[in-house]
Order: sequence, then C-alpha cells, then structure tokens
Amino acid sequence: MTVVALAGCPGAPGTTTTMLALQTAWPLQEGRTLIAAECDPDGGSVLTGALQGRLGTGLGLGNLTLPGRRGARELHEAFWSELVFIEDEQKAQQRTGRAVLPGFANPLTEAPGFGPVWGVLAEQFAGIESHQHDVLVDLGRSGAFGPSGILARRADAVILVARTTLPSLHAAAVRLEGLREHIRHLGLVLIEEEHRAAYALAELRKQRDLQVPLVAALPYAPKLARVYSHGATPERRFERSRLMLAVRGLAEALVRQIAERRAAHTRRLQHVTGQGEVSHAR
Repeated sequence: MTVVALAGCPGAPGTTTTMLALQTAWPLQEGRTLIAAECDPDGGSVLTGALQGRLGTGLGLGNLTLPGRRGARELHEAFWSELVFIEDEQKAQQRTGRAVLPGFANPLTEAPGFGPVWGVLAEQFAGIESHQHDVLVDLGRSGAFGPSGILARRADAVILVARTTLPSLHAAAVRLEGLREHIRHLGLVLIEEEHRAAYALAELRKQRDLQVPLVAALPYAPKLARVYSHGATPERRFERSRLMLAVRGLAEALVRQIAERRAAHTRRLQHVTGQGEVSHAR
C-alpha cells in the first residue's frame, strides 16, 4: 500500500488536477483500490469541478468529523460511504478500482472542527494496507502544515507541485524549507508555465540551496487540464497527449522509488535480524 501526499503553493493552482491525473495514470492492479482523497483545509473542488456537480454536495470529508471524533473504528465504517467510485458499478460494489473522497463543501464551517480528526484519518490511510489499497492525498496549498500536516508526515512520499513562474518558485522555496525539516521523502513536480524545469530547479538550488529531487516536469496545458479541473470532455487522443504521457512517467517514477525504498528497508531489517541471530548463537 502506498500513500502519496501532494502539496501546492499560493497562487499556483494545479495540485488537485495533478492528483486526479495521477490517479488516472497510476498502474492499478486488479482487485486493488486507488483513493484520491481531497484533504485541502481550504475546501474541495472535485464535486463541482471534475464531477461537474452530478452528485450534489452530500458526500465528502466533512461528514467524517463526528465519526472521527468517536474513534478509528467509527471513522473506518463511515469512510467507505463517503467515497465516489468513478468506474463501473460492479467495481463500486466490490470497493475496488478508482475512487474519490471529496473535500470540505464549506471549509469555513467544517474545517475548524476537524482538527483532532486529521490524525485518525492518517491512521485510516496507513491502516488499510491489509486491503492492498493506495491513497493519493491532496493537501492543497496549506494542508502540509498545521493540524492536517500529519497526513504529510505519515505519507510514503510528499510531492510539492509548483509552476515555473517566479512567484510560484519563491512560494515553493519557502514551503520546501519548512517541509524538509520533518518530511523524509520529499520531491518536486514542476509545471512548466514560464520556464523550463531545469532552469527553475537550478534557481531554487542557487537561491536557497534546496537539494530536493525533481520527480517530474509536467507541461503547462490548461485546455487538457480542464478534463480534471472542470470535467471537460477529453479529446480523442487525450490519453496520448503530452500531459498524460508526462503524468504516466510521474506515476511510474513514484511507484518505482517507493518500491525501491521498501526493498532497501526490508534488506536492512533482514541484515539486522541476521546479525542478532548470529550474536545470540555465539
């Protein structure tokens, strides 16, 4: 099971769109579930954007407040009823395939009471490993800090999404400095709006000495991105577009990097266990 958290920057929208595109491109095995969880404290846009308001406003993160305050078991039971399965009906009944957890419908009234629930939700994401599920978490521009920051700290990887404009790069540098203090596996995704990713990355490293790896560069493609931000109808060759080719590369890179880290961790554990057994035998 993999939990990947995506964080954004002020004035540089694109985090939710990147999460939804990544969900489409993620290599999902049969029988597994991939959940795109909109956990932005500033509110969600999936229901009114990508899903075009077809489901009304009844589902979402805000409905987990009371169950989450009552404990992990009640949140777990309520969690599945708030998911929107976006594939066929049979998979929805089996709770497999790709699903979305919509965010706060009214962050002004729902977010303040959610403070103690963020930690329970982080446990939920980490605890469904036995069911072989993967989770993509949209933290928006502020969710990687404050009470919701526990979602970032508990994730297998945290990706900061930024555009290559100077204001966005400045905001990204500030956030990267704050995140690297408590996030072990931190990466950067750059949307090439004004400058090429290589130039933007060099500027970040020159100005702030930020040695954060570039996981992927995505093209600035507003028309293509509207499929995920506004629920626009995909063009005929959308799946082979430059945007989706880049997003598939991002998905493959994340899956590969996390698998390599887990394999290395397993080898270290086996080595330590083996040393302990030898020591005990002596």
